[in-house]
Parts: sequence; C-alpha cells; structure tokens
Amino acid sequence: MPSLIIKNIRVLLVFLLLGSCTPINKEKTQENQSGQPAMNETITSKENRKIILFFGNSITAGYQLDMEQAFPALIQKKLDSLDFGYTAINAGLSGETSAGGRGRIDWVLKTTPDIFFLELGANDGLRGLPLEETPRNLQAIIDKVKEANPEVKIIIAGMMVPPNLGDDYTSKFQAIFPELAQENDAVCIPFLLDGVAGNPELNLPDGVHPTAEGHEIVADMVWNHLGPLL
Repeated sequence: MPSLIIKNIRVLLVFLLLGSCTPINKEKTQENQSGQPAMNETITSKENRKIILFFGNSITAGYQLDMEQAFPALIQKKLDSLDFGYTAINAGLSGETSAGGRGRIDWVLKTTPDIFFLELGANDGLRGLPLEETPRNLQAIIDKVKEANPEVKIIIAGMMVPPNLGDDYTSKFQAIFPELAQENDAVCIPFLLDGVAGNPELNLPDGVHPTAEGHEIVADMVWNHLGPLL
C-alpha cells in the first residue's frame, strides 16, 4: 500500500509543473523571436520528402534539452537509418494548451503533414479546465489538419492528470484521447510517458520533464505506433 501511495505522489509531481514551466534557455527550446517553435530547417532542403509533424507542448519540444535529444529528432534518426523518405518536424511549444494549439495550428500548417502527431491536452487538465473544452479544441486542430491534407494519418498521444482532481475528472480526461482517436480513425498512444513518469533517473531535476534517456524510451513507444503507418 505505501508503494502505491508513493507512485501516486510521483505521478502527481510529473503533472504539477508540466504546464507551468517556461524555458530557461531559449536556445534550448529552439523558439524564434515570434514565440513560435523553430521547425527543422531540413524542410527547405528536402521538399520532396514526406512530412511527419509533431505538434505538442514541452514534452515534444524537449524541454531544457538540445533539439537533437528530443524524441522527434530520435524518430528522424530511426527514419534515416531505415532509409524512409520522411522528414520529422518538431513543432512543440512549452506550456501549450489545446486552445493555444488551436490558435497556432494555421501557422504550423504552412507545412502540410503526411503524418500528424498530436500531443496536447495535459496542460488543460492541470488547470482543471472544463472537460468539454479539450476535445473540442483538439477536434478543431484535427479538422484543420484534415482540411490541409485529407489523406493525412494521425497519431494522438494520450496523457493523464493527477488524482487530486477527483476520480470522475481524471477518468473522463483520460478517455478523451482514445475517443478522439476512434472518431477520427487515428492511432492512439494511451499514455505517452508510460515507463518514464515518476522515475527520477529518467527525468530532469525538476522531476517533470524527461532526460535524454527518458526521451529515448518515449521515442521507442512512438516508433511502435508510427512504424506501421509508414
């Protein structure tokens, strides 16, 4: 029983700062002066390649890590090693909510994705936003992406919120992601940080964001769901 309590406390700590942390070093988060995340420059030199667009918050952005250490870059290395003709673009932005993503998606869709990886919503839950807002915003983002490319393949990364929000809220929040995936014929990853959350050896000193080693585990999970779509 004590181990279960400790595990719940660790999960709680993982989410308490997920939305509140802001980049200490702009260079690390690769954001430009407009406040938008810097997307991989390879897009200009590989225009004939298909695009995988990773759209998310600080987890996708690789908070306090070099961009090459974040899981989207690790996916790119895997793609290159297998000679897949895809370019992975990291469009993560620390602190992003589903509403923020909805407002940003038009700018991001200046590059049309063939595969769209959606990792947003956790910050909504941390703020205790009404449960109907998150799926509405995420669906609006998905609709925009489908409008840009009706043949796009979509992966939705599921997240969890701490138990202090109440069993009803936490269970309904967790159900948002598989329900969206089913409605949009998308692939769903139940919990993106499975195997990483709560493990101090796989997280930065803040106890919240994955280390480079943590991102490697996340990348393996993402690859298991992404690979069949290629």
